[in-house]
Amino acid sequence: MMSNITFTFISVVNLLLQPIRQWLESLKIEDYRFALWVCTIIPASCPFEREIKFGDRTIVYIPPLCKLNPFYEQLVEIRFKALTYLADTCGEDVTQFC
Repeated sequence: MMSNITFTFISVVNLLLQPIRQWLESLKIEDYRFALWVCTIIPASCPFEREIKFGDRTIVYIPPLCKLNPFYEQLVEIRFKALTYLADTCGEDVTQFC
C-alpha cells in the first residue's frame, strides 16, 4: 500500500515539473553575455561532494547531492549549450569554465 502511494506521489510531482523541464530544454543560447552568465553560475561539477580526510584515511564521504535536483539534467544541458555557443559561435576559449 505504501509503495503505491509513493509511486503515485512521484508520478504527480513529475507531471507537475514536466512543463518546466520542457521550457528549460527549449532554451536557446544566442547571446554572448547570457552564455557567459550561464557558464559562471552553473558549476562544472557538483559543489557538494566532499571527502573529509585525516592523514591518508577518509573519515567522512559526502556524495554528490546534485542529482537530487529535479532539474539537474536540464541545467547540465543548458551549460553544455552555452559552452558550445561560446566555443563554436564566438570563438571563446572555454577552458576556464571546465
